[in-house]
Amino acid sequence: MHKVIAFLAALLFTLPPVAFAGDILRFAPLPMESPETVASQWKPLLEYLEKSLGVRVQIDHSTEYQEILDKFVAGRLDLAYLGPLPYLRLKDRFPAAQPLVIFREKTGEPAYTCALIATAESELRPGQLKDHKIALTQHLSTCGYLSVDGLLQQAGSSLKENRYRYLGQHDEVALAVLRGEFAAGGVKTAIARKYARLGLVVIAETSPLPGLALVANGNTLSAERIAQIRQTLLDVAPAVREHWGDNIRYGVIPGHDEDYAGARQLPYKSSIPERSNF
Repeated sequence: MHKVIAFLAALLFTLPPVAFAGDILRFAPLPMESPETVASQWKPLLEYLEKSLGVRVQIDHSTEYQEILDKFVAGRLDLAYLGPLPYLRLKDRFPAAQPLVIFREKTGEPAYTCALIATAESELRPGQLKDHKIALTQHLSTCGYLSVDGLLQQAGSSLKENRYRYLGQHDEVALAVLRGEFAAGGVKTAIARKYARLGLVVIAETSPLPGLALVANGNTLSAERIAQIRQTLLDVAPAVREHWGDNIRYGVIPGHDEDYAGARQLPYKSSIPERSNF
């Protein structure tokens, strides 16, 4: 009997990693596009993590950015995909949040920009946007109120001088502008370019911001597990990730809180209205 137990114990330690009941990682993507689109973009990467680490990854969908941050702080999430504004708000509130990796954009840079968009036929310029209807994503979206108001102020206007409404997802903003329901809107520039063939144009663009990051919860994940996830994503071969989603297929760099030094110069702590003004 002792020999059998010893044999089974030895076998256990020589087997490849497998997913045990407790090895479940709870992951929240940003609701930048429809839930179906978001899930399909993340599915290959999450399956790769499952296979590489011997874990299960559950997607936890939220419709509001604030909901993601609240779940993270409450220990109900292990990982989240966040842009600069929600990350900075989370870090101020919850120091255990740790950027694991920052995703590169199609350009190869670990940075992106936000765009103020309109239709080509409107021939609008940012300075003309006064008492117009402007579509925004969410109040904690980096490309929402924060970026759009900044771009308008540079042109001599502001969101307070216009009527703005939060629509939720970036693609909803782009489509609402194309339908003529809003004069302009704010989205991630890469998403704006997806609709260029339909007549959407960028009329103003922010300076580069730190790329979107995979953020770990240091209170629910061990330092060893955090290091494993980071290294696994850093080691992914280009041929493997070429089938991943548009926002996450171009590779990663290690993420550090220091990467957000420039973003911290933005008025991210300022009061951003949570509700639309019409």
